[in-house]
Amino acid sequence: MSEPTEKQIPPAPDWLEIESLDLEAQGVAHKSDGKVVFVEGALPFERVSASTYRKKNNWEQANLTVIHRESSQRVRPGCPHFGLHSSACGGCKMQHLHVGAQVAVKQRVLEDNLWHLGKVKPEMLLRPIEGPTWGYRYRARLSVRYVIKKGIVLVGFHERKSRYVADMEVCPVLPPHVSALLMPLRALITSLDARDTCPQIELACGDSVTALVLRHMEPLSDEDLARLRSFAAEQGVQWWLQSKGPDTVRLLDEGGEPLAYALPEFGITMPFKPTDFTQVNPHINRVLVSRALRLLDVQPHERVIDWFCGLGNFTLPLATQAREVLGIEGSEALVARSRENYDKNSALRQDGKALAATTFVARNLFEMTPEMLVQDGVADKWLVDPPRDGAFALAQALADIEQARRGAQGAAPLPAGAEHWTPPRRIVYVSCNPATLARDAGLLVNLAGYRCTAAGMVNMFPHTAHVESMAVFDRE
Repeated sequence: MSEPTEKQIPPAPDWLEIESLDLEAQGVAHKSDGKVVFVEGALPFERVSASTYRKKNNWEQANLTVIHRESSQRVRPGCPHFGLHSSACGGCKMQHLHVGAQVAVKQRVLEDNLWHLGKVKPEMLLRPIEGPTWGYRYRARLSVRYVIKKGIVLVGFHERKSRYVADMEVCPVLPPHVSALLMPLRALITSLDARDTCPQIELACGDSVTALVLRHMEPLSDEDLARLRSFAAEQGVQWWLQSKGPDTVRLLDEGGEPLAYALPEFGITMPFKPTDFTQVNPHINRVLVSRALRLLDVQPHERVIDWFCGLGNFTLPLATQAREVLGIEGSEALVARSRENYDKNSALRQDGKALAATTFVARNLFEMTPEMLVQDGVADKWLVDPPRDGAFALAQALADIEQARRGAQGAAPLPAGAEHWTPPRRIVYVSCNPATLARDAGLLVNLAGYRCTAAGMVNMFPHTAHVESMAVFDRE
């Protein structure tokens, strides 16, 4: 008699059928009593055994122990430090899943959040934005730890669910030239007098410059500074030093080429400092900016507001298309930097076309009111790119004005001047958190008079559970 096939083997009572992945890239299953189990390392449609390590009344967390039926989308991880064991690197969570399936999972997460949290269903799903799946991470914060008992220095990401630093020799998601620096950096820090008071190295790559920011808790000796300079000359990097908070970051030696990235489609170059917020993945960022502006469809006669403008990643390209642009951000210092980037690009224009008149304003965008919207004047279109907390106050202010105009019960009266103010005809919302996007989309669609005409995910962070996305909102 032949051996029974997998389909002929009846599942054991304690086996779990994995139904989906959650936002932490854990497999989701249900026990026979309906209790939810989150299984680390399991993939959708797999049949597995798992060991529970945390129990609550309504759910459990478990580690994968045996795969009885494997997913067709399971692949061999591309990094030797990826795994489920406690000492594995915790930087990636999805290397065991085919990258195409990763994109599909993230798209589903976006759709589910929009519907379940915001009661919004996009009229059209945009094709996901994808790019290189390895060597893409141009920004990273690497932890440093001198392990006294072993006499070695570790440089890398933390271990899974741990404050300890993973013992990493390579990192395939970092650019190859940066991955190749991990072992030399370990040797360098080991040689420093200050090796036990340097907890972090922050990485920032521009188009042609690689900057390393060394966090040091105590002043560095002349000998240590000489070692850093020698390393920089040998490896072709810039050293920046940070003695305390972000305001203390300074270049070790003045001169050299500045950090910058280009948006060639718009003739824009964006200078930045290594501790500034810029997108981790420059390849995707270029496509993201291009698609956002294409969807916004700015015309030469239009006025546009860029909310949460940052250093001008969207503002400056918008200034190549619109009549007037208003960039709004939360801090005076960041606004000054945005204005500086605008001035530099205005002076360097090579196509003979001046950038549109652009104003930068500092304001707390988490305390927006209808009165503030009216004071900012009428804009034809908005670009909204908030942090993870989203743009709730902004969406709520729009909803409050619309509800007041409809005479909704309990609505506040219209602010002064609102009778001549009109909301933007189109909003393109770029999000790094599908939950807050869904919440804000619910306000825009269900209370502010907009339709969600399109939405799609952006795979900014391959092999992680991070979901970046974009949505378009229109009103007649």
